[in-house]
Amino acid sequence: MTTQTVQTIPLALNDGSRSSLDELGGKAVLVVNVASQCGFTPQYDALEALHEKYRVRGLQVIGVPCDQFGGQEPGSDGEIAEFCRKNFGVTFTLAAKADVNGPDAHPLYAALTKDGIEPIKWNFEKFLLNRDGVILARFASAVTPDSPELVAAVEAALAEQPA
Repeated sequence: MTTQTVQTIPLALNDGSRSSLDELGGKAVLVVNVASQCGFTPQYDALEALHEKYRVRGLQVIGVPCDQFGGQEPGSDGEIAEFCRKNFGVTFTLAAKADVNGPDAHPLYAALTKDGIEPIKWNFEKFLLNRDGVILARFASAVTPDSPELVAAVEAALAEQPA
């Protein structure tokens, strides 16, 4: 799969619409598999803060709800969206609930973990992509969105792209 293919992979959004990374603006993207009943769920606050701070400079945060790890995302897309809005004020893009590993993995995650890259280990793993869809960094679940290493990687990604 080529970089261009990553950019054009269809992405079903939480509201039922369809998009792709290209259609979301050709920006640097932080893709995060999320869950509402996980010990890492409070990271929604920091993800929203990151989104608010850097969206004007070209960062797109995409949360991909996934129920593959401990059944920690049992809700429907509507329930997930309501939970995120009500509890964390989430305004960043939420995809429709999807698998991130295995034979039914969303094509975006299949592309992100191809060529021997380790499968997703748990909720709230993060991939930072540049505007061309190239993976710049991957962060484990315990690395928070406000951690110095993640913020530095976002800053570097935004510095390499046009404003």
